Amino acid sequence: MSTHRRPAPADPRVRALVAQAAHRGGMSRRSFLVGALGTAGAGALLAACGTGSPSSSASSAQDLSDSDKIVRWANWTQYLDQDEEGTSYPSLQAFEEQSGLKATYAEDIDDNDAFFGKVSGQLKNGQDIGYDIVTLTDWMAARMIRLGYTQALDKSRIPNADNILSGLANVDFDPGRSHSLTWQSGFAGLAWDKEKVPGGLHTLSDLWAPELAGRVEVLSEMRDTMGLIMLDQGVDPSGDWSDSDFYTALDVLKEKIDSGHIRQVRGNAYTQDLASGDAIAVIGWSGDITSLNYEADDKFEFAIPEAGGTLWSDNLMVPVGSPHLGNAEELMNYYYDPEVAAQVAAWVNYITPVQGAQEAMMAIDPELAENPMIFPTDEILSKVSVFRTLSPDEEERYNGEFLTVIGA
Repeated sequence: MSTHRRPAPADPRVRALVAQAAHRGGMSRRSFLVGALGTAGAGALLAACGTGSPSSSASSAQDLSDSDKIVRWANWTQYLDQDEEGTSYPSLQAFEEQSGLKATYAEDIDDNDAFFGKVSGQLKNGQDIGYDIVTLTDWMAARMIRLGYTQALDKSRIPNADNILSGLANVDFDPGRSHSLTWQSGFAGLAWDKEKVPGGLHTLSDLWAPELAGRVEVLSEMRDTMGLIMLDQGVDPSGDWSDSDFYTALDVLKEKIDSGHIRQVRGNAYTQDLASGDAIAVIGWSGDITSLNYEADDKFEFAIPEAGGTLWSDNLMVPVGSPHLGNAEELMNYYYDPEVAAQVAAWVNYITPVQGAQEAMMAIDPELAENPMIFPTDEILSKVSVFRTLSPDEEERYNGEFLTVIGA
């Protein structure tokens, strides 16, 4: 993931904020956690999956941005830079000062399906769901766009969108990025407690070692857990695999759950179990482990399995009923400034989608600028796959079978 574009000059207030952060050493997630706890071929892979054209009859809401100076953003937890006390979001505060808009930010997304279930009825009717930007994973973004539940973006009002990495600029669920922009990307792979698993993990099958029984956890995100199992069985989840391939992998998961080898199937909370020692080996997400290590003195290791890992992205979209499209576009444009993107990446520790952010990161945290989990090399990206697009029928069947097996 090399960067070729020269970063556009940031707003002077943004530059001042970044300079202040670099001077204090206080804007990266590492500094935040240390202060709070008192402890010291690539482009194609980044193109996410999805397909279909909008089918909803709901029309977009009237844009009141010129008179209603607010923007409301729903995101996942721990997914935006925070101050050292964890009480505010410096980049968002700078945006408010620069734009004159009032930004309401809510960590209201903890699961794609659960969030969609809460708002799908309103979206179907074209109603305002209370957010002007939602941040959802590739496959759910594909569903939202296919159903006509998002508004078209006016790229002339988002000039920084030109900074998007080339591999993310034209995804199959949103050709030309007319309805979405990538927020962050990340890997799913293996993670473990280095003291309790001294030999490390090299393949997914290493998770099934008898001595790890009852201390293993896997992700409740079907595409990541199933993707890694399929890869271990020689099946590329980005390719043209069959029902038989999926169910063969699902049988492995079921057997490991039924036998008690897998302790739990978890969402983000798996990091709590790693920290407590209840789990010592997991299928986990790259940025989580980087962040957890800041709290735990580099206690954990993350690796992409020899057979490969998965790559995913979360995406910014404007819901069909939002009356603040213009304000949402202004916020998207702001976060696609390379210096702002670097500020966010220094805290969340996932892959930034913005060209020029790696150079800007040098002013914030030179060590993070060399972190391959934030700025992966082509070699690393060659080892991961994007779970292929599922048809609506496949999505319903596979998700249903997976949820039955994990007891959700």
